[in-house]
Amino acid sequence: MIGAKWEGQPGSDRVRGRALVFKGRVQIENVSPSVDCGRYAAKGIVGDQVAVGADIFREGHELVAAVIQYRGPSGTGWREEPLRLDVNDRWHGVFPVDGIGPWRYRILAWTDYYASWLDSLRKKHLAGQVDLDVDLEEGARLLERRHAPEPAKRALSRAAAILRSDTPLAERVAAANDPSLLRLLSAHPERLDVTTSVEFPLWVDREAARFSSWYEMFPRSEGATATRSGSFADAAKRLPAIAEMGFDVVYLPPIHPIGRSFRKGRNNTLQAEPTDPGVPWAIGSEEGGHTAVHPDLGTLDDFDEFVTEARRHGLEIALDFAIQCSPDHPWVRQHPEWFKHRPDGTIQYAENPPKRYQDTYPIDFDTPDIDTLRNELKAILDHWIGHGIKIFRVDNPHTKPLPFWEWLIAEIHREHPDVLFLSEAFTRPKMMYALAKLGFSQSYTYFAWRNTKQELTDYLTELTRTEVTNFFRPSFWPNTPDILTSYLQHGGPPAFKIRLVLAALACPAYGLYSGYELYEHLAVAPGSEEYLDSEKYQYRPRDWGRPDSLAPFITKINRIRSEYTVFRELRNLWFHHVGNDQILCFSKVELDRTNPILVVVNLDPLHSQDATTWLDLWQLGLEDSGPFEAYDLITDTAYIWHGPTNYVRLDPSYEPVHVLRLRAL
Repeated sequence: MIGAKWEGQPGSDRVRGRALVFKGRVQIENVSPSVDCGRYAAKGIVGDQVAVGADIFREGHELVAAVIQYRGPSGTGWREEPLRLDVNDRWHGVFPVDGIGPWRYRILAWTDYYASWLDSLRKKHLAGQVDLDVDLEEGARLLERRHAPEPAKRALSRAAAILRSDTPLAERVAAANDPSLLRLLSAHPERLDVTTSVEFPLWVDREAARFSSWYEMFPRSEGATATRSGSFADAAKRLPAIAEMGFDVVYLPPIHPIGRSFRKGRNNTLQAEPTDPGVPWAIGSEEGGHTAVHPDLGTLDDFDEFVTEARRHGLEIALDFAIQCSPDHPWVRQHPEWFKHRPDGTIQYAENPPKRYQDTYPIDFDTPDIDTLRNELKAILDHWIGHGIKIFRVDNPHTKPLPFWEWLIAEIHREHPDVLFLSEAFTRPKMMYALAKLGFSQSYTYFAWRNTKQELTDYLTELTRTEVTNFFRPSFWPNTPDILTSYLQHGGPPAFKIRLVLAALACPAYGLYSGYELYEHLAVAPGSEEYLDSEKYQYRPRDWGRPDSLAPFITKINRIRSEYTVFRELRNLWFHHVGNDQILCFSKVELDRTNPILVVVNLDPLHSQDATTWLDLWQLGLEDSGPFEAYDLITDTAYIWHGPTNYVRLDPSYEPVHVLRLRAL
């Protein structure tokens, strides 16, 4: 809360012959968007109209006025947009952001003496009071004291003269309330007792931070055999098909040299065969570390050509940033102090009980040489940014100090504000949210494990209707190289369609791990979420031309995302009631309640389900319409629906979802 402050001392004010002024007399509370009272920056996207709200009030019956002041990364002066009273002293307004980088905004509020006087005058006149000459004189003096340039000052003087004239009372009251006069006063406000809030930070990203579709691929598997790696040139041949499916980001797991010490074999065995390629996250060998590429993939020049080819197809390459090393990484010899040593002198390898990663050493952030270490880690990002990379997927950031990430992201953004960071932190909610607060652009989520109607409703409500929307941008992934859920293992092809639609149409940012379109679903063991013959441990060449591929369906879903702008926003999601716990129904609608899209999903991949919808027509902008068309963008089928209650039946053997464009007839 912004409290009152004294300006000056009573004695000195009287000596100077002016009235005592209370500064901060107007209260400003509960400002949004703000994150931890302004400790961290809220998030926006270029082109947004940032919605601002605040509780603003003062004692007594006087009315107040308020504006938003804001400025962007260009460093120019403050610009202003009005705040308007809604209900219960809550004020709302918006301001535009047209550049990437750091923005700041604050709220100014003051007593609107003329509006307060006019409100009192109206009430007295409506009550039939006729002796209002003194009141009108007060209004005239308020107009005359208003500072304004010519000719505005002359217009105010003319209005004051009318208030003092002997014209009929009703005409003088009408003159005091003249819209042109009120607009003039609004253009030249009188801010005698202005309260200024603290400044609130806002970080503005490019659109890909909120709206993007990712495709994860291991380049070594493209053009590979069971014993021979593919290359960047081979992987480039896959890019046109990925672009054709409608993805815009291709994410590569680590592309660096892989260590041989304690190398893992197929299916995570401890004994690797000579032809086993090892785990890409076991980074570093005699060929180099985090700034080198695996020689089997090619050279840095080959990588540059791969990035250029991706751009030619409208794709952006994202790289993995994993702060860990194999025992063969050059750092182990050059900087042994960067690693944790056990009492027997050995270096502690990575563990996530019960998982053990004997082929990987974590970095010790308690090293006395922390300054050198963190500068070296920043240099890795600088290196890849120099090779055209502007998106990084960060491996397990929750296992590294939060102050380090806050420093690193701020340093990178100082020079490259368009760089984005995806947090891979499947951990406790508060830690996930903390990483988002301190600068991560997007985050993996618990979506993969939210399967029931109640689970999905609760989780999406948390992500779209609470304060986390100010800083947390979710990215929904049905699968990853580490996550093969039971739902996908046992649900058959319909399960892959269902989870794709939920990820891609409920959330602006989503991703798929390659093989999803081929329904890869075999687990290494019952109860495990690890893939059988996981690509983490071996090459995995695939037959992308299979006739039963899900690729055409993925293409259709991504086309819908691209064509209908409602899918670019997170907070416009709305759940509608359906009388069946196996059917989920939600809509996406523009802010002005136009272009509604209704998504109806059968969550049961094995059985047909039917139910009656109970639509909130007002939310869809259809409350005043009669029959309306529900056109299924999946099957190109048109239905005529009537009112809120309509019958739906979804057979997973045909299509388990409706994606309905609604339009009044």
